[in-house]
Amino acid sequence: MVANRWLDGEGFASIPATHARQACSAPRRRLHWGRSEEGANSTMPDELRRRRQNDEHLPAAHEDPYTAYHDFDLPAYVGSTSFQKLPLLTDAAALRERRPDVAIIGAPFDDAVSHRPGARFGPRAIRTATYHSGSLNSLQLGIEPFEWLDCVDAGDAPVTPADLERGHEVIRRKVLEVASTGAIPIILGGDHSITFPAASAVAEAIGSRRLGVVHFDAHADAANSTWGVLRSHGTPMRRLIESGVVEGRNFVQVGLRGYWPPAETLAWMGEQQMRWHLMTEIESRGAEAVVADAIAEALDGPEAIYLSVDIDVLDPGLAPGTGTPEPGGLLPRELLRAIRQVVSVVDLAAMDVVEVSPPYDHGEVTSTTAHRCVMEAISALAAQRRERGEAANPTRLVRDRSGA
Repeated sequence: MVANRWLDGEGFASIPATHARQACSAPRRRLHWGRSEEGANSTMPDELRRRRQNDEHLPAAHEDPYTAYHDFDLPAYVGSTSFQKLPLLTDAAALRERRPDVAIIGAPFDDAVSHRPGARFGPRAIRTATYHSGSLNSLQLGIEPFEWLDCVDAGDAPVTPADLERGHEVIRRKVLEVASTGAIPIILGGDHSITFPAASAVAEAIGSRRLGVVHFDAHADAANSTWGVLRSHGTPMRRLIESGVVEGRNFVQVGLRGYWPPAETLAWMGEQQMRWHLMTEIESRGAEAVVADAIAEALDGPEAIYLSVDIDVLDPGLAPGTGTPEPGGLLPRELLRAIRQVVSVVDLAAMDVVEVSPPYDHGEVTSTTAHRCVMEAISALAAQRRERGEAANPTRLVRDRSGA
């Protein structure tokens, strides 16, 4: 029998119109294996040693082949349904104690849609849209992200149906709970209205630092209302500006196309000094050049970036599972590259991936691309840590019980 290889690393209600920001009481601070809060040395328990991917590494001769596999390493369709089978950590106190680098949050909410529903099923579909398990290796960036970042799944915001204000408020509270630990929240929508409460929470958590938004979308989502509804999925960017959470000049939008919004909304966007790039510009100049300009604009003023990805920025021929499909969009490879480019150079405060509607998907192609959007961002964060020369903080599958 082939011997196992082991990795012996360090381990693994209503939102007010005027937004009061306050500094996060928990600065980003990482706990590493072999050191407790008080600095005392400790030993990583054997059960916390993490295997490489077990589709290539069989149990060792001394192990029981029927019990040797950790759930993290079993096939994607077996066991845990958290994002990439990451540790599920929904308790606020446990999150504060652990202080992960990245935390996945589900926002299963679609009460604010104007056309096809179903995005409430998006978080669950995105979490399970993978055939990978175990420790992944990004071929694009040459890095194993879970070897560099401690990542967890913080579960879903406790949304209930048919209550828009409550839904937004519990999403805001959940994101604030995670962001206040110093972790980077990655929110799985849900319709695009969830960006208003989520980005508001992130702005509160980062305190006085200026927040900017980089927004990939077919639509500007800056309308005043949708049939009188002020918090629809067509209005979150206006609500963020009007509430003072983000200044208009700190918005950069990429991929706009189609037949909405009307001229009056575009005029309002111009008055706020919002910056946007149409698909026609991408067609003439190429995605790489336009994204480079968008990054430069994103770095002009903001100190931290909220990245919002509406999956309908993609051409619906390649991502049909969405509520308001608009032909003529980006290719998946263009979007994935853009995410890598953006996250590699900005100080990412949070990210969301929204408007995935599984009932309209085919063969999970849309939810799979959304899943990869998240993985590209996590991989880029890991590569950023490596490039800065910082120590790895691997994902821990089991809580350290030895003193750390």
